[in-house]
Amino acid sequence: MVERVPMSQTGHQKLKKELNNLERVERHEVAKAIGVAREHGDLKENAEYHAAKERQGLIEARIMDLKDKLGRAEVIDCTKVDCSRAVFGTVVALLDMDTDEEITYQLLGPEESSVKKGSISVFAPLGRSILGKEVGDDVLAQTPGGTREFEVISISASPFN
Repeated sequence: MVERVPMSQTGHQKLKKELNNLERVERHEVAKAIGVAREHGDLKENAEYHAAKERQGLIEARIMDLKDKLGRAEVIDCTKVDCSRAVFGTVVALLDMDTDEEITYQLLGPEESSVKKGSISVFAPLGRSILGKEVGDDVLAQTPGGTREFEVISISASPFN
């Protein structure tokens, strides 16, 4: 059975765009670079050739990775999620019980999460701890710095898909 990976519509489109660029632009550019490097002669000591071949390998690996992720994606419209509980796509405001600081995260998949941009993976320790919680619930999360306690202040739908 194929393990499905939750992904927002925005994240899905971003990965499709990257895949399209790799297949239609990057792949052809590196093939040209390999051809030019071959014309320079001895391939054993041709750094330009080896660099282009290495880049080709990285591009092909990323293409395979993206195809796998897109093939397993379960695309979710984050503007239409049930906000009675914290689920994939919801925006959850938390109160840090130690610092009284309020933090807000959108729960997304691993390919889309970025703490700097205000999102965390549903598979990360804090993300897993938040899933299923309701407003007013306490959240205990095991983090690299130890156990942290939060309270769920609000849950809302994302303004973006």
